[in-house]
Amino acid sequence: MRVGILTGGGDCPGLNPAIRGATLRLIRDGHTPIGILQGWKGLIEGLTVPLTEERVDEIIREGGTILGTSRTNPFKNPADVQRLLENIEDFNFGAIIAIGGEDTLGVARRLYVEHGVRVVGVPKTMDNDLAGTDFTFGFDSAVSVAVEAMDRLRDTAKSHARIIVLEVMGRHAGWVALYAGIGGGADWILIPEAPVDLNAMCHYLHQVYHGGKRYGLVVVSEGVELPFAGSDEPAATDEFGHKVLKERAVGSRVARYIEEITGIETRDAVIGHIQRGGPPTVFDRVLATRLGLKAAELVSAGQFGMLAALHGVEIVAVPLEDALQAPKLVPYELYEEARQIFQRVALQPQRSGAG
Repeated sequence: MRVGILTGGGDCPGLNPAIRGATLRLIRDGHTPIGILQGWKGLIEGLTVPLTEERVDEIIREGGTILGTSRTNPFKNPADVQRLLENIEDFNFGAIIAIGGEDTLGVARRLYVEHGVRVVGVPKTMDNDLAGTDFTFGFDSAVSVAVEAMDRLRDTAKSHARIIVLEVMGRHAGWVALYAGIGGGADWILIPEAPVDLNAMCHYLHQVYHGGKRYGLVVVSEGVELPFAGSDEPAATDEFGHKVLKERAVGSRVARYIEEITGIETRDAVIGHIQRGGPPTVFDRVLATRLGLKAAELVSAGQFGMLAALHGVEIVAVPLEDALQAPKLVPYELYEEARQIFQRVALQPQRSGAG
């Protein structure tokens, strides 16, 4: 059977190991894996490439995706859906393995439910906000990059007696910010799931700074809603209706607020797409490989409309809809647990004029 493999949505470390795992298992089971270039766009336009053992042998250490990707939503245009279905027939694809996040997997599920396309999903997102699986690959690599950035920012913050705000990825969920904040020793963490009290944060940073520390580190998710958000909120959306976050400049706005309230020189840093590139961590290489292997196993077993997922230490199959019901958010109890670490001194009664 000819099996198409595609990667969709934003790239992240681990995509190539997933492609490799799926390809090697498909070949072992007697199938012919075919790479579909540029995600769903490639299936609409008929862009394919052979996948062989030789082609995927060494890609486990490479970041990005050898197949390319896009944020194309074929269901925005009925003609695109029709072309996609025709290409599945023309290329004689017996199944499609879709590697991606909620948008890519959402398209896969609609194709399965509405058009009978035989699909299997592999969960991918740096934000770790997909339900149905304990962790997604890309997350561990993103956190590792963020923690390394914090280690470097700490050095310069201490040298110049500054507060530095690090903005990391996280549209709906603050998993990256929380883990990076804990692992990097942040003084405050702002995530979308928790109430944002900027005055309490500034008061705390002021106490810590003038209590002898003389510097501070704050981590903020890009998707945090600030209490003074207004006309500068972005209006642009992508093909799946998500707000384009690159112009929100949350880290910069938080840094300006801290400096205004505390009087302490404050800078911001945005690592952005640096979190997407580079070799995957060992954890992500192993997880992505296992998920790819499981996806190919599901194809061979004829179990379609399913998602390969991590439950504990086991890779299991769950229905695609389990990953698409709602984002997997940081439980508030976990955030409260982390506050014991990053908020180490009790807030004293706030006097007028924190600066």
